[in-house]
Amino acid sequence: MTAPSPPARRSLLGLAAGGMAALSLPGCALPVREPAVPRGSASAATVLGLPNERFFPMEAAGQAALQREFIAAVQRRLVARGLPPTAPMPDLDLLGISGGGENGAFGAGLLNGWTERGDRPEFFLVTGISTGALSAPFAFLGSAWDEPLRRVYTEITLADVIVQRRITAAIWNDGMADNTPLFRTISRYIDEAMLAELARAHAGGRLLLIGTSNLDAQMPVIWNIGAIAGSGHPKALETIRRILLASSAIPGAFSPVLFDVTLDGKPFQELHVDGGAFAQVFLYPASVSRLRRERIAQRKPVAPARAWVIRNGRLDPEWASVDRRTMGIAGRAVASMITAAGYQDVWRIYYASERDGVDYNLAFIGRDFTVEYDKPFDQAYMRPLYDYGRQRALAGDAWVRRPPI
Repeated sequence: MTAPSPPARRSLLGLAAGGMAALSLPGCALPVREPAVPRGSASAATVLGLPNERFFPMEAAGQAALQREFIAAVQRRLVARGLPPTAPMPDLDLLGISGGGENGAFGAGLLNGWTERGDRPEFFLVTGISTGALSAPFAFLGSAWDEPLRRVYTEITLADVIVQRRITAAIWNDGMADNTPLFRTISRYIDEAMLAELARAHAGGRLLLIGTSNLDAQMPVIWNIGAIAGSGHPKALETIRRILLASSAIPGAFSPVLFDVTLDGKPFQELHVDGGAFAQVFLYPASVSRLRRERIAQRKPVAPARAWVIRNGRLDPEWASVDRRTMGIAGRAVASMITAAGYQDVWRIYYASERDGVDYNLAFIGRDFTVEYDKPFDQAYMRPLYDYGRQRALAGDAWVRRPPI
């Protein structure tokens, strides 16, 4: 999962970086896969055969398709409220939940405390990356799902996430840890009942989008979870579970997720990993808000819109004494790049909100949270962090209108 706390980064990234020491060891056969989708054809391949199952935001056609999906969702939302599709756009609340590993307990507590406070909105859009992808379905479905969200982040242990492999996995496997336990955990919560609720919310004009990274194409992919849930496809539930698993798969540390796809009737496979390889958090591509910007430029009224960004991590640098060893230096450098990317993402969304006339709100873990981290997915750390997020929401001081400098 993307960008956990610094000690966690050292531990989890060490699974990937530490395995490099095994490169000189003899071993056995490498994992195999089906052929990758040919160069330049990624956006034409399909998993379930649905025209709007996913989007490729680095391509103009993908951005145009995503814009159409937003427009269609707004029209469904109007119809669900008994209004004609040509009626003025309703108020929009947009929620982006970042990666952060076990730091996702902060966002879970924040959401549940927000419910208790009584002013949590129904979100038109929810997006998630990595641990944010795991909490996004619960946030999307609303307060009725607060209790299972709490359980995910206050009862999960490392054994519910991974099984560590031997160091030779650096050569002879696809990750230093097997994340099959995480898939079982996801499957326990993402069930047929949730699938039906996701489909119902999508039909009512709301969007749940999850990001992964297609390693073959070297492109981010945005998956339309509600559309998949409402498709009636027999593999819809399994596909959604695998998307959430892929969005949480730290490259090298956890096993990636292979998706069987078809292109021109021929079978291929795609290799997907943590969406944080491209972004720690996202809301929407610039093309989606083009019509809104045009109305603002013409001094025409636009519907009120609010962006809510949950950064499951800190925004201030965290000091650490780095050992003078190759793996320690490499791990710290990668962790620093992840931290910088997360900082840049919250600023990117801030400037996009300013441009688009969207009210910006950001929540993150502050310096006042002082519980020491000991080991990955340790409830002695995650439960106090959940309570911290909950209390911040109840106090009404969780949100800032601009990222700190």
